Amino acid sequence: MTEQQRQETYAQMLVRLSRSNFRSRFHLKAQDKQYIREKGWNTVADHAADFVSKRLAPAAPKNDGKQTPMRGHPVFIAQHATACCCRGCLEKWHGIPQGVPLSAEQQVYIVGMLMSWMRREMEN
Repeated sequence: MTEQQRQETYAQMLVRLSRSNFRSRFHLKAQDKQYIREKGWNTVADHAADFVSKRLAPAAPKNDGKQTPMRGHPVFIAQHATACCCRGCLEKWHGIPQGVPLSAEQQVYIVGMLMSWMRREMEN
């Protein structure tokens, strides 16, 4: 998948997610935006990749369905907004099956989805 195709996929998914009453309620707060400005996009992307690899990538993540806090880091907010918070949501919204470890490509997709949502939020 080219970068342009990936961005189009993210844009289409963000439109779909915006139609969900639950998902559309999530937004970055002022302190989240300030954190991103202070840390920079590369650091935030590193945090996202770390959270995904540790909390989502295993076939059976610890506390699956409850492993992503509702606040405390902009990536956590993005995970809920984009349905990348647990393996059940990943399967329902993104078609990524439960019960098998996430591939490197799937992890890149998820981090890209999170970053795409946060970049849109920073524009608002």
